[in-house]
Amino acid sequence: MVSFFGEYEVSVDAKGRFLVPASLRKQIPEGAEEVFVINRGIENCLNMYHISMWKALTGKLNTMNDFDDDVREFKRVIMDGATMIEPDSAGRILMPKSLMEHADIKKDMVLVSLGNKVELWDKDTHKEYMNKRRSNIKDLAKKVGGGVNLFENL
Repeated sequence: MVSFFGEYEVSVDAKGRFLVPASLRKQIPEGAEEVFVINRGIENCLNMYHISMWKALTGKLNTMNDFDDDVREFKRVIMDGATMIEPDSAGRILMPKSLMEHADIKKDMVLVSLGNKVELWDKDTHKEYMNKRRSNIKDLAKKVGGGVNLFENL
């Protein structure tokens, strides 16, 4: 399995391509194929999964009950626009225009690693989003930490 870390600023060219930073590419295990899937994120961003992580996610989605209306709606939203991509010989990825429009990505972009995926954000949108959320990080950590103080003894 692939696990990504780090934050990277990149530029998007007029054709919608960006260069995958070498330090991010090095996080793909030796011998693993360099294939990704990009889809719409829940927030105003895109998700980029290594193909191994995408297969794991879709495997879980495929176990869900398609006779449930909410499941079908959820799967449609998650799968909408999902596109398999490979970097070209120069290490660039071409993003579909419809996905770029979803995330309002124009020129400057931030790649935010979240372990199993990398989020692709318009730089200004990301800055605004994070500035709003940083002020309550301790409360949020308590809420999602299941009673464990994630910041204890750090």
